[in-house]
Amino acid sequence: MNFNEILFEKKGRIATLTLNRPEIRNAISSLDIIEEIETVCQIVNNDMSINVMIVTAKDPAFSAGGNVKDMVAKKGMFGGTPARLMENYRKNIQRIPLAVHEVAVPTIAAVNGPAIGAGCDLALMCDMRIASERSKFGETFLSVGLIPGDGGAYFLPRAVGMARACEMTFTGEVIDAQKASDIGLVNYMVAHDQLMNAALELAGKIAAKPPEALRMAKRLLYAGQTTSLRQLLDQSAACQALCHHTDDHMEALSAMFEKRDPEFKGR
Repeated sequence: MNFNEILFEKKGRIATLTLNRPEIRNAISSLDIIEEIETVCQIVNNDMSINVMIVTAKDPAFSAGGNVKDMVAKKGMFGGTPARLMENYRKNIQRIPLAVHEVAVPTIAAVNGPAIGAGCDLALMCDMRIASERSKFGETFLSVGLIPGDGGAYFLPRAVGMARACEMTFTGEVIDAQKASDIGLVNYMVAHDQLMNAALELAGKIAAKPPEALRMAKRLLYAGQTTSLRQLLDQSAACQALCHHTDDHMEALSAMFEKRDPEFKGR
């Protein structure tokens, strides 16, 4: 499938989505990029041969967020009455957090440069983040008289805790990769020229796991944030029962006893 705003490739069990508008610093500026991100997420969900997805961007930026020129001109998704603007957010930009957060496989943001506003939130929508030393992160909405309209108030506290999220949101401060690593916003920081190698290394470790159990494990981790312990244990028991009857479970046991690497088939 051909895309205009992004690049998409699959190698083995690893899929990579790359924002491909470097001339506008990968701003999320049109319905086209929203639809293409949404489409890739659906492709990944429907392809059981994919075990992990990397989200990255063409240099020099990860994403500058919303298109401020369109905001000034009050055009595109930023035009219309307050009621129309509310619907524009719901029917446009907010499709991205729903799509990325609901990707069935683990997701890794390989943040190659500044991730500002909605760009910061896009990185936060992923399950894990690896930062280039050139990256910066800013929840900068209040600095332009706005609030996080694309789910930042949901994702940021879960990544760094409420106090840190409040500080980043209320001050609009842009932090560097080292501080992002120190506060737990990213899993770790690497040299810029090693970013994709690091992302692919982590993705490879994940991709080697049994596909069905991997997707169940992700669902359980997120279910645990919103359900009671008893409810999660019931859900875990049901998933575990299914796992016990997969060929991949038996392959893992056989490989362990035979002292070899397992070959999972996703069944």
